[in-house]
Amino acid sequence: MPVKSAKALVDAANAEVGRLTVEEAKAVHEEGRARFVDVREGKEWDGGRVPGAVHAPRGLLEFIADPASPAHKEALDPDAPLVLYCAAGGRSALAAKTLKDMGYKDVRHVDGGFTAWSQAGFPVEKG
Repeated sequence: MPVKSAKALVDAANAEVGRLTVEEAKAVHEEGRARFVDVREGKEWDGGRVPGAVHAPRGLLEFIADPASPAHKEALDPDAPLVLYCAAGGRSALAAKTLKDMGYKDVRHVDGGFTAWSQAGFPVEKG
């Protein structure tokens, strides 16, 4: 069986999960209609993030999202709307599919990720 490319996996995830443009994500954020989840690594998070976002690095996501895990963050509620983002959209697509597979009901991700968010001049939280 041939190895699947990362692009093929991201494309398959995008076919199964909701995607938001950066403008749609900003509107959702401003209206407080979803919890934003940053799946980037710690150094990326430290460099800036969407205000109020929860940090759940992709490598730990399953443990942070699992209510039975000691690493679980209560901000990740399987019944609450979540918007995931990474730097450009690939990791967040995979992460959104993972959460959907875990039983999360309303999970979307941001096309273009934090790069598109910051380039659009939208608010960024640091520190």
